[in-house]
Formats: sequence, structure tokens, C-alpha cells
Amino acid sequence: MSKAKLTVLSNGSLKVQGDFEIVDKEGNVYDLGGREQVSLCRCGLSKNKPFCDGAHRNHFEHTAEAFDLPPKK
Repeated sequence: MSKAKLTVLSNGSLKVQGDFEIVDKEGNVYDLGGREQVSLCRCGLSKNKPFCDGAHRNHFEHTAEAFDLPPKK
């Protein structure tokens, strides 16, 4: 597997690909069923959080454009 890559999709989810695992706040690992790619909800409307179920369609707008964060203080 390749290293993890997160892609911010315009008007949609966060696509996660590669070598990754997703855990809850207690450190319990989500069983991803062998998937090497998942989409995570950004809009808060999914009934399958933290995973995207497409509920954002026509209800969430954000144009994904990369920018630099200011330096850490």
C-alpha cells in the first residue's frame, strides 16, 4: 500500500487513500472491510458518520483550493 493521501473534494467529502487506519477517541479501530479508500463526511449530514453517505449533495458548498497555513507559534 502507498502512504496515506487525503483529498479535499469541492462540495463534498474528504477522500482518504493508501495505508491508513481510522480510530475513535478511545483508540478503537474501525473495520474498513479491506478498503484502501474511504470518504469522510465534512458536512455533518451523513447518517453514517464519520463516513460520507452522499447527503451533502445540494446542501454543502466549499471550493477546495490549497493554501499555506501560517507558521506555528
